[in-house]
Amino acid sequence: MDLPHREEVTLSERIAFLRKAIFFSRLSKEDLRILAGNFHSRKYKSKEIIFHKGDDSRMLFVVMKGKVRIFGTGPAGNEISIRIFSEQDMIGEFAAIDGRLRSTTAQAVENCLLLEMEQARFVQCLREMPDLSMEMIMLLVGKLRWTTAYVETIAQYNTVGRLIQTLLHYITKFGKEIEAGKRYEVDLSMSQADLASMVGASREWLNRILRDWSQRGLIEYKRSKITVLDLPAVEKERDRRAKPHAESSE
Repeated sequence: MDLPHREEVTLSERIAFLRKAIFFSRLSKEDLRILAGNFHSRKYKSKEIIFHKGDDSRMLFVVMKGKVRIFGTGPAGNEISIRIFSEQDMIGEFAAIDGRLRSTTAQAVENCLLLEMEQARFVQCLREMPDLSMEMIMLLVGKLRWTTAYVETIAQYNTVGRLIQTLLHYITKFGKEIEAGKRYEVDLSMSQADLASMVGASREWLNRILRDWSQRGLIEYKRSKITVLDLPAVEKERDRRAKPHAESSE
């Protein structure tokens, strides 16, 4: 099988990019130069798999351009979307740190440019750069906090509420403000089936919910682009779906 196309980005471009990324920005100039020198860049086409669940691979990745979907597979073979990562986000660090098999699958949801580093070089950098080790701890703590919040969302809301909370998370993360306090837009580059799988629902269910929201002036979905039309009303709709009162309307 052909490997994704390697498109080398110059060292100065890699340094400039890493300097802007929150988890590398506090490194010294020398550490940043060494780190950037250990990264290589590679292009992935839309829908191309970066790694599969169960792969015996150890590569570390940083998203330079595009978005990456992380998903698992249910007992029936259905995909379960877990999270979307975008520019400056790191993926694949679990296997790069503990050396175990990949726990999820990563897929480019649009054309992507990723920085990648071999495990041995990454571990060496961790051992020789205390500031990088500290930043990795902060990164892992951040992902643990996200997981805790995700579990709370599952416990607190029914399926509709979880979907709204998920959309609001991505609006906050990389959405675009159209009208302050009211209208926001985000392009997740995901199909309705992919989006539905983030809350364990079917595409048909999601399509019905989106039609209802559009008619009520809450949220629109067009060509993978999601527009929150009335943020306060959407937040009220989410809160109305809090358990246990909303269980009967699931």
